[in-house]
Amino acid sequence: MQTELCDIGLIGLAVMGQNLVLNMNDHGYRVAVFNRTVSKVDDFLANEARGTRIVGTHSIPELVAALEKPRRVMLMVKAGDTVDHMIDALVPHLEPGDILIDGGNSHFPDTTRRTAALAEKGLLFIGTGVSGGEEGARHGPSIMPGGNPAAWPHVKPIFQAIAAKADGIPCCDWVGENGAGHFVKMVHNGIEYGDMQLICEAYQLLRDGLHLSAADLHSVFGRWNEGELDSYLIEITRDIFAKKDDDGLPIVDKILDAAGQKGTGKWTGISSLDLGVPVTLIGEAVFARCLSAMKDERTAAARVLNGPAAPPPADRASFIEDVRRALYCSKMISYAQGYMLMREAAKDYGWNLNFGGIALMWRGGCIIRSRFLGKIKEAFDKNPQLTNLLLDDFFSQTLNLYQVAWRRAMMHAIESGVPAPAFSTALAFFDGFRTERLPANLLQAQRDYFGAHTYERVDKPRGQFFHTNWTGHGGRISSSTYNA
Repeated sequence: MQTELCDIGLIGLAVMGQNLVLNMNDHGYRVAVFNRTVSKVDDFLANEARGTRIVGTHSIPELVAALEKPRRVMLMVKAGDTVDHMIDALVPHLEPGDILIDGGNSHFPDTTRRTAALAEKGLLFIGTGVSGGEEGARHGPSIMPGGNPAAWPHVKPIFQAIAAKADGIPCCDWVGENGAGHFVKMVHNGIEYGDMQLICEAYQLLRDGLHLSAADLHSVFGRWNEGELDSYLIEITRDIFAKKDDDGLPIVDKILDAAGQKGTGKWTGISSLDLGVPVTLIGEAVFARCLSAMKDERTAAARVLNGPAAPPPADRASFIEDVRRALYCSKMISYAQGYMLMREAAKDYGWNLNFGGIALMWRGGCIIRSRFLGKIKEAFDKNPQLTNLLLDDFFSQTLNLYQVAWRRAMMHAIESGVPAPAFSTALAFFDGFRTERLPANLLQAQRDYFGAHTYERVDKPRGQFFHTNWTGHGGRISSSTYNA
């Protein structure tokens, strides 16, 4: 009969759940596991967990009974209703002070709701982002916990032990109350969408512009990974180009060009619209996946819609460098937009986010880990009140230096008809952000003309609104003022 109680319980033995359990076991924690399909528990113990101290249980009451108090139970189940159903099944067996942890990709409003509902029952809830995929979960992920602050001391030792380390510091720290942890994970995933789309656009520019083979691209990305672009995604892209099928041909050339999405990129885009933050690059990355899914329609369109026939770049090495710089600059814009969104969310939801700490959490274990994140942490270390990454000396100087190459790469894309929506929107945002006077004065005049929405004037203090009777026969009454 089991007598030694376990440090933590985990429900959900898919790939991420299994690997987190094995990671915890490696760090000396005794873990009890349960899965709705109970046979998976026995299969896990007989195979991956064989020879470990991991304890299998076959019901929720058995799992709860196997845990030390206060009990810590982590859910690694599908986001949405499944999380709520599992919480409902657990609650009757828990006591005040016990801790529930949702480690899936839940939408942050759900985490806020669950934190409040469980607090009313005396239970502590954490919603945490876990990034790094299968490898990260097994050997050290990036972990982004938020929820009820009273729960953090109870899980901190475990989470920081199993997390990846960057310069010896765990890539895990408390993010903030309620849904803050899952919000930061959502933005992480949105930036991941952007990074992947930017890399794909660089690939197409080099493939179509210079007719580079997979072997050539393997070499190019290998060199890029030794410099400023050093990152997990560049590294795996390098490796992808080297992988051959059984017939000796590159696998990448045989993969259908139709991508899917799980929702976190879409959530980031929706949140940016809700908060009024122009996170344009992540939005374009999501739309690019949607367009790729229209494979049959694109195939039909390719037969009737013509593009330009531009000559290839004359200087191969210079063009490759232009694309590299365009990728680096666009990456800066993507992260700047992501941080803009987090800053606005912190104000709107009352979170005290540590932006430099978030960069540190992302430096190891997660999909977007890269050398570049060190520069973000340095920027916020220098100025914790930094309003925008693009105003930091490193970022502004690099963008000013590299923008000519960035524009050359974009001009080639336009002249040759290569779609580069993420590159293009990044450049458009850069130009818009650095422009002191945009044409929104005309837009405000239009709104006032047809809807009497009013406008502010450059020769009057901000906050004073005016209306013009544009036609001479309109009324003196204006609509309520609002920002859109």
